Amino acid sequence: MTTLRWGILGAARINQQLMPAIVAANNSQLVAIASRRPNAAAETLAQYAPDQSDVQIYDDPSALLAADDIDAVYIPMSNGEHAAWVLQALEQGKHVLCEKPLALTVTDIDAITALAKKNNLVVMEGFMYRHHPQHQRVKEVLDSGLIGDVRVVRSSFAFTMQTARMYRLALPLSEGGGAMWDIGCYAIHAARFPFFDRSALAVTAMATHLENGADTNSAGIIDYGDGCYAQFEFSFGHARRAEYEIIGTKGGLKCHNVWAKYDETPILSWWTESGEQHEESLPLSNHFVLEVEQFGRCVLNGDTPLLSLADARINCQLINATLDSVETSQRITL
Repeated sequence: MTTLRWGILGAARINQQLMPAIVAANNSQLVAIASRRPNAAAETLAQYAPDQSDVQIYDDPSALLAADDIDAVYIPMSNGEHAAWVLQALEQGKHVLCEKPLALTVTDIDAITALAKKNNLVVMEGFMYRHHPQHQRVKEVLDSGLIGDVRVVRSSFAFTMQTARMYRLALPLSEGGGAMWDIGCYAIHAARFPFFDRSALAVTAMATHLENGADTNSAGIIDYGDGCYAQFEFSFGHARRAEYEIIGTKGGLKCHNVWAKYDETPILSWWTESGEQHEESLPLSNHFVLEVEQFGRCVLNGDTPLLSLADARINCQLINATLDSVETSQRITL
């Protein structure tokens, strides 16, 4: 095969980005979309890919998974449903790109990993931002030794909750609702993007919750030992932020817009103890298209996924340790 045939399970808001990305990707074809809500799949297709006339519409996601003309599926359903639908897709022989979080528990990720291996299928968690070239540039600067050995990483992800997005707070954390499973998973993922050559030792965190058990903001520290820390904060209650900063023994580096959209110029800045100051503007890039194309190469050409299931497991473990720390007001050892 030279083209990966895609189906989409769900008419979620993120299709505004992913559906055009599948259409634009150089190794992909949009074949089908399903939604359990009446007319939602057709309306989503008409809104985000109006020029695609041969896309099959399903009102049952299970029927889409049973179709023989689909190689891979994208799953943008509600957070608490991800694991079950990933497993069902794997049972039907479909490769899976699943919107973050891949699952709410490490147990589910282990089950996904085992089934993907058994059926020789590709599964990747949809942290689209990591596919943007700016993060490879960050790695190049770090590898150059310019800022020395990394000691502290700080990540911040936030926006003010709008009425149209209040559904994010409708469910408790245990069912995939709240800030943690929406943007907190980004904050933790970015804070640990491979800055340290060791495993995390412990997590300490605090948070604010609504009466229904959904969190609205949180802050915490991941202890990597030897004076190395990853600090993260995320919120639905303050001005938009999507950034991380790395402090080393010789200087520091900042990624100013982790979620840089296709029409937003990525900016990196760094400084050294010797007085150097640099700011670099990088070319525009669509990380959603790059994500879809990279996934396609993994299936079609045997490339290694940029984000492994082992990475998904670590992130899930840290998220749950953070939630445990908040609940118990204690440091959680990993």
